[in-house]
Amino acid sequence: MKSIMEKLLTRTEFREGVFARDDHQCVICRAAGQDAHHIMERRLFCDPGQLGGYFLGNGATLCAAHHIQAEETTLSCEQVREATGITRIILPSHLYDDVRYDKWGNQIEPNGTRLRGELFYDESVQKILAQGGVLNEFLPNTRYQRTYHLPWSNMTKDDRMLEDVSQFEGQEVVVTVKMDGANVTMYPDYIHGRSVKPLAGQDSGMVKALHAQIRHDIPAGWHLCGENLYAKHSIFYGTLPSYFLLFSVWDDRNECLSWDEKIDWAQMLGLTPVPVLYQGLWDEKLFRALYQPQFRGSDMEGYVVRLARRFSYGEFRRSMAKFVRPNFAAGRHNYHSVLELNELAKETELADGEDK
Repeated sequence: MKSIMEKLLTRTEFREGVFARDDHQCVICRAAGQDAHHIMERRLFCDPGQLGGYFLGNGATLCAAHHIQAEETTLSCEQVREATGITRIILPSHLYDDVRYDKWGNQIEPNGTRLRGELFYDESVQKILAQGGVLNEFLPNTRYQRTYHLPWSNMTKDDRMLEDVSQFEGQEVVVTVKMDGANVTMYPDYIHGRSVKPLAGQDSGMVKALHAQIRHDIPAGWHLCGENLYAKHSIFYGTLPSYFLLFSVWDDRNECLSWDEKIDWAQMLGLTPVPVLYQGLWDEKLFRALYQPQFRGSDMEGYVVRLARRFSYGEFRRSMAKFVRPNFAAGRHNYHSVLELNELAKETELADGEDK
């Protein structure tokens, strides 16, 4: 079911509107209502026009006992919506319409297991989930988040754009080439793509073999994210330094390591980082002119900006952004066709100082 936006209310309007709609009675048991409950946690709603999640369709009147159960997530969002008569789901704009979530924004898989979301490691969230006895339902896997577009980027209908770039101003950033490959996440004992299903596909053999070589050196609870470039998607690469390019490393609290820390880990694991276009203070004028049609002999899809410092999973959409060239998605690879393989660079073609 697609999410939909309503008028954003003030906190007082939200509370009064929820109670009035529900006749001041708990929607579950009809006892006297005690709380105008946020079905999806208000801290998840951070974008302009959504701040606080004070939408009537994101609220339900609950008694004290059922409010606790909803916070513990032993009473699900779906159960609360059904009891309230809500049919139009309200989600924070960075979450996915085709995914189920619990109150705290943790993704719920079809088999009932859950993935750690952006608030999972918050002390108060840990406490209430432990109280509800549900922490054993969580997998150690994390879905790589949607990267928002810079305001001068080119988008498709399902993309999201930053309202402004104020979060980058005055900050040290790193700008890397956006490679046209497949997103891959590696753990000590698991590997997956954009979703958290086991990695599969005609082009997955190489990166699986790489994972088998390095997985024992990945610390427990950590994961690596990078680009599988073994096969052509829309762009053919003929001078790749490696078929797998590392773009981030995440620790056991789901914090993205700083760029310099990531470089250290790339060297220790024998991995090649994504190519860097710029490192220094944010410079919007420079970045607006940074795109070039080709990079090292291949078409350039675009570039990615990230904060150089560490940031948490919850800070992702305020710490990374991308630019994509016009009409890029028009030539995406047909995965049912015969693979066209990219090629590695010869030693003489590698740029000076580039990791091999």
